[in-house]
Amino acid sequence: MNEDLDTADEFAPPRTDCMADSAGGLTFHVSDWVRSGPGGGPDEAGSADALVLVRRGADPGSGSEVRLPLEPAEDGRLQAALPSTVSLPEGRWDVHVAHGEAEPQRLAPGLNDLRSLVDRRPGPSTSPLSVRIPYPTKHGNLSLRSWRRAPHAEAGELRVEGGRLAVRGVLYRVERPSEWLAGAVAEARCRREPSRGWTGPLTVGGAESAEFSFTLPLAELVEGWTGGEEAWDLWLRRADPDAAPVRLARILDDVPDKKDIFTYPAQPVAAPHGAAKAGPYYTTNNDLAVRVDSA
Repeated sequence: MNEDLDTADEFAPPRTDCMADSAGGLTFHVSDWVRSGPGGGPDEAGSADALVLVRRGADPGSGSEVRLPLEPAEDGRLQAALPSTVSLPEGRWDVHVAHGEAEPQRLAPGLNDLRSLVDRRPGPSTSPLSVRIPYPTKHGNLSLRSWRRAPHAEAGELRVEGGRLAVRGVLYRVERPSEWLAGAVAEARCRREPSRGWTGPLTVGGAESAEFSFTLPLAELVEGWTGGEEAWDLWLRRADPDAAPVRLARILDDVPDKKDIFTYPAQPVAAPHGAAKAGPYYTTNNDLAVRVDSA
């Protein structure tokens, strides 16, 4: 069941405050939790308390659950840490609390201190980039959005004007970004018809720079368009033919779902099969794409 759409629990779950660090780790502080004993009543004894993360939509037993020990904090609450070094596959994770073998209980969002995620600038490491953003579901439960990428191409400024989309970005989690970007190209791939695509050159910020930019003529995306909505996914592909392409995305901030928040105007574009419009948008995974549709 989609947690964002299900009904709320009859009883309010315990509140949980979250604090993020610049490395991608999270610390949870659980308040107002009364453990349930064998007879169903309160049980304040015992040390087998855990914060349980359950990956939504994953098959049980396939890395779909992560348990973090809960320990008393100085302020009397229970505290659990999710370091950036703990692998958390991409997806949405629902947050629970459990005592021993008792059924895990959902947690409610409290206060989030996500200041370290705003305009985050990861270090030069080549290990996978971990991003975890806590958020409240529509019915008052706490969940996490997780990404884990290496390399990662972070989309920055987008400009849509004159029938063109200008994109700036930064490449992370490669040993020598400027060498990786040398000779690399930007790609747009039509999701509806994979045989259709666009390739364009990158401009690199400098000899030792991880910054890149490119300009996509929107008219080239509508040459084979025959009507209706099309989505084009944006990638970087390096000169090495054996290297995997890298998806452009925007994940280095505190906004878990950008699709309805970061909006951009669509440009009118003349197409062989009628008037069209095209413009960028972020998908439900915060990946960068271009939408083509009837004007």
